[in-house]
Amino acid sequence: MQKPVKRGNAWRIVVRHNGLRYSATRDTAHECEQWAAKKLLELQASPDQTTKPEKVHISFYALFELYYNESGKNKKSQKFIDQQLKLLRKQWGTSADLSIHDLSPQIVKDWRDKRLKAVKPATVSRQFAVYSAAFNYARKELFLTKENPFKEVNRPPEAQPRNQRVSREDEETIIAGLKYQRGQVPTKQMHYVAWAFLFALETAMRRGEIIGIEKKNVYDDFIRLTDTKNGKRRDVPLTKRAKELLALLDTPEHDPRLIPHNTNSFRLIWQRNLTQTGLVGKIRFHDTRHEAITRFVHNYKLPLEILSKITGHETISILVNTYYNPTATEIARMLDAA
Repeated sequence: MQKPVKRGNAWRIVVRHNGLRYSATRDTAHECEQWAAKKLLELQASPDQTTKPEKVHISFYALFELYYNESGKNKKSQKFIDQQLKLLRKQWGTSADLSIHDLSPQIVKDWRDKRLKAVKPATVSRQFAVYSAAFNYARKELFLTKENPFKEVNRPPEAQPRNQRVSREDEETIIAGLKYQRGQVPTKQMHYVAWAFLFALETAMRRGEIIGIEKKNVYDDFIRLTDTKNGKRRDVPLTKRAKELLALLDTPEHDPRLIPHNTNSFRLIWQRNLTQTGLVGKIRFHDTRHEAITRFVHNYKLPLEILSKITGHETISILVNTYYNPTATEIARMLDAA
């Protein structure tokens, strides 16, 4: 397949197949490559195919762009995939324009080792995952290649799962820093952050899930989450204390949201409070999920299979090994009480 050639303000590409030539003009070289890849797929799928299919050469960048436009932008991780597309040329240099058939495991390994000097292993691992997904898309949906060079290289080792819980002292420090008292009706933006923090400790909901709750999805005994991390609807039962917290809210009737915050406004107030209280680096909002799940087991004696319905975990091992974090003292007390 010929490389795109610039003609004035446009680009032109020619595809040859079984002695015939096919051409197209597009606004960019990448659009030409994408057209050519699809055209060759159509030609190779024709019933009169008698010769060995020609390799479809499309650059790594063009493939990732195609993957984003046709699949990635519909995923929960859309923002991260879009970010990787925008940074791909900067991080990969000339390798971004290599044919997907020429992007070897050795090139991938060299990129991995270079990135590990600049960012944490967890970041490289996430990038690995989306690049590998693009090649799997090329293999299983576009049939452009049978190889995935990212499968031939070891991903950076996973970091130890975080097991930080929220102590009663940390809990009091956080709500005091937000000028909130238990049982108080929230009236300020910082009050709603404190309220959400306490609500998370009672429900094990993620920050984004709480911010995204609409009043129409609040029922007597549960809250229906329609936008979750795994994309599946989930009903979260309400404890007595969770219901008491809900009864405190007095947001304007015309506002469909449960709390008047967006992701950015919530994050800014939360981070400012951590800085002022000296808890930066120790506590994250997501730690409420660890604490809430552990409390569910200890206070309500819920079996893990029931608890997974509340938290939305499809893999029980992740729930047990990552989010259930009893101390040795707590386990000893459980043994004494048995």
